Amino acid sequence: MATELRPVPDRPQGTVATLVDSNVLLDILTDDPTWSQWSGTALAAARDAGTLVINPIIYAEVSVRFTRMEDLDETVPATDFLREELPYAAGFLAGKAYLMYRRQGGRKDSPLADFYIGAHAAVCGHQLLTRDAARYRTYFPRLTVIAPGQES
Repeated sequence: MATELRPVPDRPQGTVATLVDSNVLLDILTDDPTWSQWSGTALAAARDAGTLVINPIIYAEVSVRFTRMEDLDETVPATDFLREELPYAAGFLAGKAYLMYRRQGGRKDSPLADFYIGAHAAVCGHQLLTRDAARYRTYFPRLTVIAPGQES
């Protein structure tokens, strides 16, 4: 079964969409002893509040745990996770945030992909479910971030 990317949809007014960072999904998939309980509970709450969303970057990061695409698609089904394409506006915003990060002394080994995830959520008006809140809050200050001990 091939993964289907859908364009960013208009959401009914009053519903919440949550972009789920790969670290949350990997916590659950690996039964991480420190984070799996928090991630599972937070993911369930986001699902109850509205739509769960992933993008090709998150899909790629989670795919490293799988040998076959069909197994990944069964574990992270499109029926539960809306698969959005990456908006070009998010690419531009990600680049600007990454440039600011580098100019402030950020290390080159910090991946641009993380900035793209934050920019995608910001541009589309999604909240972001992640364990790595500090960078997202620094470079996307208007983004609603759901993170351990810092739900906002």
